[in-house]
Amino acid sequence: MSKEKDDNYWRDRLTPEEFHVLREAGTERPFSGEYWDCFADGVYRCRGCGQTLFHSDAKFESGCGWPSFDAEAQSGVVAERADNSLGMQRTEIVCANCGGHLGHVFPDGPTDTGLRYCVNSLSVRLEAEGEEGGQ
Repeated sequence: MSKEKDDNYWRDRLTPEEFHVLREAGTERPFSGEYWDCFADGVYRCRGCGQTLFHSDAKFESGCGWPSFDAEAQSGVVAERADNSLGMQRTEIVCANCGGHLGHVFPDGPTDTGLRYCVNSLSVRLEAEGEEGGQ
């Protein structure tokens, strides 16, 4: 997949809610997403392109209302960019494969990595252990 896919390509493949989050950098309300309190074993893949982004063993309860991980599945699958919107300085995280907005990463994680990848449930899909095929 390419980051150069146009809006029509993504609108045909995503729900309006997924499109808003992944392609327009939207944010779902805290404690409302499908995975904020899910701790099933498996891998979390990008809803846009199917890239494996996070493993369930990196997920932890952060209390913020969004799925939180302390590490990406492998180096380079999540890209970072400066986000100075809303009067804040944050680090946006996107799928390195398709450019889909995932959320933000913060340096306040409780584990050895010190990171908290705060991810919108609408940006990812859990492939539970034993399932195959991603999307």
